[in-house]
Amino acid sequence: MTELKFKPKSRLREAIGEGFISLNAFAALIGILLIFVFIFKEAVPIFTDAEVQEEASVSKMIFKQQYYEGQKPKWSWQPNSDVPKYSLLPLFLGTIKAAVIAMLFAAPLAVGAAVFSSEFASKKMRETIKPAIEILAGIPSVVLGFFALILLATFLQNVFGWTFRLNAVNAGIALGLAVIPIIFTIAEDAMTAVPQSLRDAAMALGANSWQVSTMTVFPAALPGIAAGVVLGFGRAIGETMIVLMASGNAAIISVDPFVSIRTFSATIAAELGEVVFGSAHYNVLFFIGTLLFIFTFAVNLGGELILARLKVKIQGKMK
Repeated sequence: MTELKFKPKSRLREAIGEGFISLNAFAALIGILLIFVFIFKEAVPIFTDAEVQEEASVSKMIFKQQYYEGQKPKWSWQPNSDVPKYSLLPLFLGTIKAAVIAMLFAAPLAVGAAVFSSEFASKKMRETIKPAIEILAGIPSVVLGFFALILLATFLQNVFGWTFRLNAVNAGIALGLAVIPIIFTIAEDAMTAVPQSLRDAAMALGANSWQVSTMTVFPAALPGIAAGVVLGFGRAIGETMIVLMASGNAAIISVDPFVSIRTFSATIAAELGEVVFGSAHYNVLFFIGTLLFIFTFAVNLGGELILARLKVKIQGKMK
């Protein structure tokens, strides 16, 4: 037998490699932190500038306000009117509605496709399905938005007779198309990583293929599947072009999914390019950006904590 010979370790090369990787990691963290600091800095006048507070205080953005004498207090987003209104509730509801509808559409399809690809499809079919779904991630969001604006909205209105052609369902379905590759890839990788010994043990006990996949493989891969769903939800929250083109951009307070909506990200994209620098409107848009940062961070952090506890429970049951 030929004796294998390995080159001796080079401490210097190892140290340089570790230092380079650490430097990249810290550079990424510092870059994200600087972006957040810049955005928050532009939102600070909402808390410190009396003139800005008079027009767009935090209470006016959260609670109902009486803008005209004799009219009932209400929530409204009308930043360019004679009496500017900066209520964030319509934008928050629109953001949540679009993201929830996207997840209701995307999660079952993506997880189902992952189960089929990892457990039931042949090797040749798997090599076709996975790249075909993942290629959706390379489609620009503006293309998906254009598809939802021109084709999907018209099709849904003709089928269901909706009053509003561009609405939360239309935007949510288009968002779901953008989210499916993320959930599918992570879920499929998680299920493929489950040891073959678990499948063999279940088969030896008399389980069929469906029982093996649903009662053995799926629970073992659940933390990874849940991680994909959380990441997909974060993507849906922050998506801009799809909701800007497909949602109707109407800041309406309603739980009805068939009316037009407006989201945080679409508001920033639509108005930041034309806003007066340093105005209350300008500061409010950066405040919305800060909220998006915080909300996305909270979703990801909460997802990580839930996944950690879920992983511990599953590992305890499997032992």
